[in-house]
Amino acid sequence: MAEKKMTMGLIVGNRGFFPDHLAKSGREEMLGVLQAEGIEVIALTPEDSKYGAVETREESRRCADLFKHNRDRIDGIIVTLPNFGEERAIADTLRLADLRVPVLIQATPDDPKKMTIASRRDSFCGKMSACNNLRQYGIPYSITTLHTESPDSEEFSKDLQWFAAVCRVVKGFRNLRVGAIGARPTAFNTVRYSEKILESQGISIETLDLSEVLGRIERMKDNDEGAQKKLASIKGYVDSSNVPPPALMKMAKLGAVVDQWMAATEVSVSAVQCWTSMEENLGVVPCTIMSMMSNQLLSSACEVDICGVLGMHALQLASGTPSALLDWNNNYGSDPNKAVCFHCANLPKHFFRSARMDFQEIIAGTVGKENTYGTVVGLIKPEKMSFARFSTDDTAGRMRGYVGQGRFTDDPLNTFGGAGVVEIPQMQKLLRLICERGFEHHVAANLSTVAAAVYEASTRYFGWDMYWHEGQSQN
Repeated sequence: MAEKKMTMGLIVGNRGFFPDHLAKSGREEMLGVLQAEGIEVIALTPEDSKYGAVETREESRRCADLFKHNRDRIDGIIVTLPNFGEERAIADTLRLADLRVPVLIQATPDDPKKMTIASRRDSFCGKMSACNNLRQYGIPYSITTLHTESPDSEEFSKDLQWFAAVCRVVKGFRNLRVGAIGARPTAFNTVRYSEKILESQGISIETLDLSEVLGRIERMKDNDEGAQKKLASIKGYVDSSNVPPPALMKMAKLGAVVDQWMAATEVSVSAVQCWTSMEENLGVVPCTIMSMMSNQLLSSACEVDICGVLGMHALQLASGTPSALLDWNNNYGSDPNKAVCFHCANLPKHFFRSARMDFQEIIAGTVGKENTYGTVVGLIKPEKMSFARFSTDDTAGRMRGYVGQGRFTDDPLNTFGGAGVVEIPQMQKLLRLICERGFEHHVAANLSTVAAAVYEASTRYFGWDMYWHEGQSQN
């Protein structure tokens, strides 16, 4: 799926008694690289300051004013050090702008053949001074994989992609509004959470009682424009040829009601009550509607797992592709590094090798098959994956979680619902951590390798207590 174009603020460091022609060439090189990556850049021009760099207090203020003027556009800030750079000017610019977006510090390496006073950079050293000042100022920042990287290097290109993902996660969680549709199912104490802790992180919960949803559906006529539009979308989304038309109409009305409510309340993602009120009182499961939302990057989790949908949302923001919420559900034979991930299922069809609409086999035994149509079932395609789990640690009053990476395999699996076999290095260590720390049985998954970006955003910029599984390279 196409990614939204990013906009970065650019600070070019310069220190007068180092070769300032390097600031000129360094700025031009960085601008060229960013623009080639499709990134829009907000930066001082050579008309605004010497070579468009930042060195003096006045230049800091000028750059900060430019950034503030473009506050709503800037996703992150890149500090490039083509020479040592003026450490105070960089820190002052960021403090005065006060954008509170991610900051990446890049330093250009010296060429051993060009170490004379006329061409020596000393960016290697200057990066340490810049970081030291930002730490003193209380400004969080990110650093590149290698201490020094050329803007045109493969290493910096990868770091730039990683940093863009970090920026998307941070921006996507700012003033986030999450919809809680229905009450937490009684049997799922697991998904309890603290609204107050989330509110302290700038995440608001908008609730909608399931009775209101059912009432609006009951009052909606079959020929309602929203219902008919949703019905057509459902039929075009997944094979529903074996599903009775009355069940499809109920799903369409449910989808229309949820769409209207989310638009009216400015809710971006949602978690929905299912088990078993939806089946008993409406006569369908909400899985298809939720699958469609997640596939459209409007992540939706079942069992009113609010923290679960936050994990989905973070992975989706980082990758630009749909996320799913899964159970850590079964062992896979005797392989300690494999497990079966499963849900009934509301996975986005992006996850499946092929998918069809069916009924929910578990609940059908209680409420009847005719009341459980609407699952989207199939096998998850073999693909790399990232996983994440967030929780509110209510006794400590803070957020916590874990992230990591693995892959979905093509191992055979004869089951119902939406499922796949996942392989994760040293998985027993992860499973032990989940149990020892009391994490939920749900985990968000994404067919990508973006756990590093989620980890950086959640730790460096949100300040959450996170575990990185296996201590893999973070970018």
